[in-house]
Amino acid sequence: MTPNASQERELPRRTYTSWTVRLIAAVIDLIPVAIGWNMWENTLITSSAMECFTTGNGGRVCTSTGPPGGQLIVGLLVALTAAYLVWNFSYRQGATGSSLGKSVMRFQVVDANTWRPVGFGASFLRQLVHLTDAAPCFIGFLFPLWSARRQTVADKLMGTVCVPRPRGRPSGTRSRRSVPLR
Repeated sequence: MTPNASQERELPRRTYTSWTVRLIAAVIDLIPVAIGWNMWENTLITSSAMECFTTGNGGRVCTSTGPPGGQLIVGLLVALTAAYLVWNFSYRQGATGSSLGKSVMRFQVVDANTWRPVGFGASFLRQLVHLTDAAPCFIGFLFPLWSARRQTVADKLMGTVCVPRPRGRPSGTRSRRSVPLR
């Protein structure tokens, strides 16, 4: 059973995923990216060569050079980061409703009318529309704190809501009926 237009106004606010749960899921989603970039930065710092010169007036000028092939490694890391983000937020979230972080926190992004996962294209576009949330000092990400359906600006524009995942369904699996009304 899915909500229709008259029912969705009647659903209590607690039906939708809270802001703090969404924030924790976002942090979990970005952990792999942070680990990858941190490993690169540590490698860069420890393997960089530094040369210092004394200038004619007694000052010192220092320069550092990255490791050989450093630009290739950065390019590879950027490609891996982009691939992870597209897989996690577009493919996985679009097909199942949940990214890795959302799976851990047990909720999903669904279409507000059908309560089904939105698919790859809409999920990819939703991530791009999150730029509107970030543009005015990230205020759009705070909208779930006062919005009746706990939606960000991107959710409102894309017609999506975040709701708890049904009990008993394993993480990352598809379902014909995404969220039952209780």
